[in-house]
Amino acid sequence: MIKELIINKKSAIINNWIQSIYETYPSETSNFLRDQKNRFSNPVGHAIADCAEKILNQLIEDFDIQKIKVVLQDLIKIRAVQDFLPSQAVAFIFLLKNSILSELKAEIKNEDIFREFLLIASQIDITAMAAFDTYMEAREKLFQIRLNEIKSRSLNIIG
Repeated sequence: MIKELIINKKSAIINNWIQSIYETYPSETSNFLRDQKNRFSNPVGHAIADCAEKILNQLIEDFDIQKIKVVLQDLIKIRAVQDFLPSQAVAFIFLLKNSILSELKAEIKNEDIFREFLLIASQIDITAMAAFDTYMEAREKLFQIRLNEIKSRSLNIIG
């Protein structure tokens, strides 16, 4: 039943979530992400919107964490090179709970729907853990690239 409610308010939930994600950035960046609609001028904003919609679709369809990991790749890689702590980089996933609650607050007062929301909330938590794993993999690759560059420079100086 909650999935049908989410589908009915999907656009509002996604928009709410996207705005919340934008707010995780400094205000000047947040304003740019919010105002610049061109996909090529604002690839981060586009990645956020694309990822948000695909994750919500996975939650209301057949929840498949492997598919969600693929969806998360681009946005998590972006956040891995930005000035976020690991917890900040993946915290945007948890904001989806607030967006759903905000849009379905009246409906969730029903005990059965609340129980169903807890299942969705659990899936969001699993998604956040997958995002953290993906973030750590991206950071590890980034550090390996930096290490290889340092080694390469050192060899060029010696040789």
